[in-house]
Amino acid sequence: MDSNTQGSFWGARPSDSGTDFALATAPAAERVEVCLVDHETSEQHCVDLIRAEPTAGEQAVRWEGAIAGARPGQHYGYRVHGPWDPAHGLRFNPSKLLLDPHSLAVSGRNEWGQEMHAYRFGEPEVIDTSDSLGHSMLSVVVDHGEYDWEGDAPPRTPYNETVIYETHLKGLTQLHPEVPEALRGTYTGAAHPAVVRHLTELGVTAIELMPVHQFVNDSTLLDKGLANYWGYNTICFFAPHSFYSSSGDHGQQIYEFKELVKAYHRAGIEVILDVVYNHTAEGNHLGPQLSYRGIDNAAYYHLVPGDEFHYMDYTGTGNSVNVGHPLTLGLVLDSLRYWVTEMHVDGFRFDLAATLAREEGNVDMVSPFFELVAADPVLSRVKLIAEPWDVGPDGYQVGNFPPQWTEWNGKFRDCVRDFWRGEPGKLRELSMRVAGSADLYEAEGRRPSASINFVTAHDGFTLRDLVSYNEKHNEANGEDNRDGTDDNRSWNCGIEGPTDDPTVLELRARQQRNLLLTLVLSQGVPMISHGDELGRTQGGNNNGYCQDNDITWIDWESADSALLDFTRRLLALRNAHPVFRRRHFFDGCAVDPAEGDPLPDIAWLDADGTSMGPEDWDQDWAKSLAFFLNGNAVPAVGRHGSPGDSDFLVILNAADNDVDYHVPGGHFPEKWTTTITTCASHLVGETAAANEVFTVPARSAVVLEGSREG
Repeated sequence: MDSNTQGSFWGARPSDSGTDFALATAPAAERVEVCLVDHETSEQHCVDLIRAEPTAGEQAVRWEGAIAGARPGQHYGYRVHGPWDPAHGLRFNPSKLLLDPHSLAVSGRNEWGQEMHAYRFGEPEVIDTSDSLGHSMLSVVVDHGEYDWEGDAPPRTPYNETVIYETHLKGLTQLHPEVPEALRGTYTGAAHPAVVRHLTELGVTAIELMPVHQFVNDSTLLDKGLANYWGYNTICFFAPHSFYSSSGDHGQQIYEFKELVKAYHRAGIEVILDVVYNHTAEGNHLGPQLSYRGIDNAAYYHLVPGDEFHYMDYTGTGNSVNVGHPLTLGLVLDSLRYWVTEMHVDGFRFDLAATLAREEGNVDMVSPFFELVAADPVLSRVKLIAEPWDVGPDGYQVGNFPPQWTEWNGKFRDCVRDFWRGEPGKLRELSMRVAGSADLYEAEGRRPSASINFVTAHDGFTLRDLVSYNEKHNEANGEDNRDGTDDNRSWNCGIEGPTDDPTVLELRARQQRNLLLTLVLSQGVPMISHGDELGRTQGGNNNGYCQDNDITWIDWESADSALLDFTRRLLALRNAHPVFRRRHFFDGCAVDPAEGDPLPDIAWLDADGTSMGPEDWDQDWAKSLAFFLNGNAVPAVGRHGSPGDSDFLVILNAADNDVDYHVPGGHFPEKWTTTITTCASHLVGETAAANEVFTVPARSAVVLEGSREG
């Protein structure tokens, strides 16, 4: 063993002679062993690491050493010795073989039982000394040196040209008829040409993968015959989830993930990871001892002040990661850089991101985490998307994240759903949402692209179920339908009636198109939940987190081809016209009145063709909205087109009755042509002239493109 392995790295790093190891622990740790394990026999060879004395002010201790002959593919874990004093936050227990927090790959699976817990069942204050070896997952030594990226380069799609497709890696391909059966539900399956082609033809520019960091299946779910399907139960922030690999879990999962990224980059599609740095799979004080808890419990987690036996729970999962501690902060930043530099991902969506801003329990948007990300030469260049809330005090932070960040705009989702289900008094807010939510972002100097717009996501009803059910149906989850959000009480758009009634079916189909049209043609970045373009259903289950089966998998062979065609045409319209994807907020002013164009960049119109007055916005009976987009107010944008664009008139009618709109005259275009419509009674290509009456059917939307004589 060579003790001269100084360096700044953490984890396991192959060398010419073997592997160097380095682990950071709490100062109270007394001894650290790295144990090399034969994955077939579970025989172990343990070697003590050397303690490097911390310098003044350091809050962690470095343990390091080298083992000759340890090669890539070697399985290992750590045993950390120290005091067992859970009442004061110390939970050292060397009988538990721990995963390396910096594991690049993880092998095996956990076998739940007493061996995986540091305390004795029924007596949480008493240490348990049964050995977890043979029952726990193991870290794997990995060498990145041989992979050929073949000139891979990030697409770097500007935010205003971005269309995000949120997807579950397994559910995307598990039933795909063109993906070979052995590859379905894997990284390789998700990179299959048929899947990439579908997204390219759809008009997607980025896939957002639900968690692919190594996660854990909860014993409580397994006991019920269920699974942690979504994956929001991370245990290693560097390791690709091994069960998504088609070729093995001894490092092959890294190769497969890189192949996936390379395949999507070749198609011009970015890869964004949904990352869960707010909590870990170790749960609350009764959870298993897998890694962090046995290495530096008080550094990695928020403990209850004055009661360090228990954990602060801002996430609803039992624990909350303490990114305010330097050790944890360094781990998260290292993980983010690793996925960008080594794995070539293009950005991150941060689950329950408000937890990352918590300093001593309070949400602080100028915390070190945000400052360091903003200053980092790698991280400051990728897409940073916040889920801007958690379940702790003051956890709802929509509109409050720093300028470099974008946010899932939950207010957009709620408002658009409310409008299309016919909720009165929504016109004023709807106008703000479709115009980019300036009320949330403009004051801080942010742009419309700060708003990641969505009407559905993995959490909640699918689009088809949203318009088909007025109550959730989560019976298969084993919680007597008590779990999941009560969407029906808040913003459900369900159309009641028998499923064989053609009128009901047409209304449901129209509502799907209405929601998609409002989403895609609003300013900001649209995000589509996977399968919504195909009419995917979960049978009314709005909390499919534990359903790894055909409830949640995309049924490709039952795809709604008409809805798919509509979605493609809708995204093509957005892509072709920069007026729908402006870089800056509207100002309501003419571009250059001196040039004879007095029209503003956006105009809100009443049914009589005149501008909306103050008294028109808050009428309870008013359930339709029209707005004019001035193409002349659009400068050259990104990689598409030249200055200027077509004029458009968008009419959204959520009323139960048809509405007659007077086509505006005067300085507006003289002729209009229907470009896209959600109602079958309207035809694309129909024309209307200034000052004519244009009837918009009940619960429908229409987009008209203007033309001027000469």
